[in-house]
Amino acid sequence: MSFPYESVGFWLSRRAALTPRRVAIKTGDRDITYAELDDRAARLAGVLTATGVGPGDRVAALLTNGNEYVEAMFACARLGAILTPLSFRLAAPELVFMANDSGSTVLIYGEEWTALAESFRRQTGLKAAFVVGSGPDPSYEEALAAAEPVLEPRAVSSDDVLAIFYTSGTTGRPKGAMLTHGNFFWTNLCMILAFGFYQEERTLVILPMFHCGGWNANAMATWWNGGTVVLQRSFDPGETLRTIERERITSMLGVPTMYQMMADDPGFADTDLSSIRDFLCGGAPLPVALIARYQERGVGFIQGYGLTEAAPNCLILPKEDSVRKAGAAGRPYFYADVRVVDDAGDGVGPGGSGEIVVGGPGVMKGYWNRPEATAETLRGGWLHTGDVGAIDDEGYITIVDRVKDMYISGGENVYPAEIEKVLAGHPAVGEAAVIGVPDDRWGEAGRAIVVLRPGGTAGPEEIRRFCAERLAKFKVPATVVFTDVLPRNPTGKLLKAEIRDRFA
Repeated sequence: MSFPYESVGFWLSRRAALTPRRVAIKTGDRDITYAELDDRAARLAGVLTATGVGPGDRVAALLTNGNEYVEAMFACARLGAILTPLSFRLAAPELVFMANDSGSTVLIYGEEWTALAESFRRQTGLKAAFVVGSGPDPSYEEALAAAEPVLEPRAVSSDDVLAIFYTSGTTGRPKGAMLTHGNFFWTNLCMILAFGFYQEERTLVILPMFHCGGWNANAMATWWNGGTVVLQRSFDPGETLRTIERERITSMLGVPTMYQMMADDPGFADTDLSSIRDFLCGGAPLPVALIARYQERGVGFIQGYGLTEAAPNCLILPKEDSVRKAGAAGRPYFYADVRVVDDAGDGVGPGGSGEIVVGGPGVMKGYWNRPEATAETLRGGWLHTGDVGAIDDEGYITIVDRVKDMYISGGENVYPAEIEKVLAGHPAVGEAAVIGVPDDRWGEAGRAIVVLRPGGTAGPEEIRRFCAERLAKFKVPATVVFTDVLPRNPTGKLLKAEIRDRFA
């Protein structure tokens, strides 16, 4: 095998040689230099080797954001093994399924999930487990201290799988997207070209690292360039604002809900945001009113669109276009090919709409153990996203909706995302989702599920009138239901299948 520079194991070793004393990770009150991170990853690689982990073997991680997660990724990269991040938000049966489906032989977990680890021992083929903190399994820290480090990264191919990220199982069994060393290389190169990361970068990572956005939306690019990544274990708007000020954060990736909660926090007006070069946002378009609130503080947004299967970056909307092209997802990254195609697979021109398909070196290798699903999703050499996009005369693509979320009312195609965008403009509405429900007259009719802002008041008819003033009659929701919270995934996307189950 060749030893390409795409190897993620090479990144850390070379960075530690070039900038050993620079701080790679800040977590809590602890600073970890590149030299220390490299040593700890090498020692963890030794621990894994002693359990029998070799090239292509899978290692599961059930952790919150912390240095242990980063060490696990780089240790697997060093060995040519595969990291399988597991979402702590899932139930035990789902996690056990993922461990068994991936064939993971080692589990690294936080002490808060000791009970889940017991389920793994009983129901999976684990050979070893290590606990961060205290618990019934060998201590992670003690294992590292006693380990013989693996000093040299193993030769790998850019096509070798580095991580398996499981996608949502709300529409069936979860599927593990196989992301390779090459996927990581090219998507992070795109990030560097788009955002200009540099050695003085101080990136705040809040998105959970069981999602590829927690790695490839800014963290890996920052390490590549020798900057510092500040890891926050969970999102709290007030604490996030304090961290930005205290740590002089230069960039951060969040989803619209996070930025809204930060703007609504009592400390927002007084927080020093002068260190921020850019806020990065994904998951959904930002409302213009929210962009304006941050612009008043001298901060702009770079927005983007992506999905796990593309590692995840596809489209980027630069901050200078955030208002002029509000609602758009953007244009392709430097090394991403993105098209909008009709049902026959032919590209549509300006003013047209169709399914968004993605090509390029960031596209996953396929789904783990799912040849049929891989063939369906990657048919014709393109990643079929299942998202409907509209393209304008400048090549900017706007996400219209999910193909499967569209409903037909009286023979008219209705895309809920368009209605949700209108609902977001109502001053009393905090969040909203729209689904199609059976209707005797029209076949299907729209139902809006609304979360009001704190202190906001509005009734169903007021919501419907607001929509009627801005939408065609057939798009106005026939019914409006109020709730306290809408289910979302870690990137802020609405879980429409769960919403339909609860409210249809």
